[in-house]
Amino acid sequence: MPLMRQVPGFVAYYWLGAWDGVMVSTSVFQGRAGAEESVAKAADFVRDNLASLLPHPPHVMAGEVVASA
Repeated sequence: MPLMRQVPGFVAYYWLGAWDGVMVSTSVFQGRAGAEESVAKAADFVRDNLASLLPHPPHVMAGEVVASA
């Protein structure tokens, strides 16, 4: 989380443990620029620190919030 908090427009970060060992992280930013910067930072972090621990390469994507509650 400290890495994401450094990105301008940071709003929130969530790390979820799904079933069957699947992990999901979601970052929320005020704008597209922050989201895109966070994707690059996250990819670098995973490559440099976690790649050897992961059975499969992570899927990274960005998009806009369509609905929230």
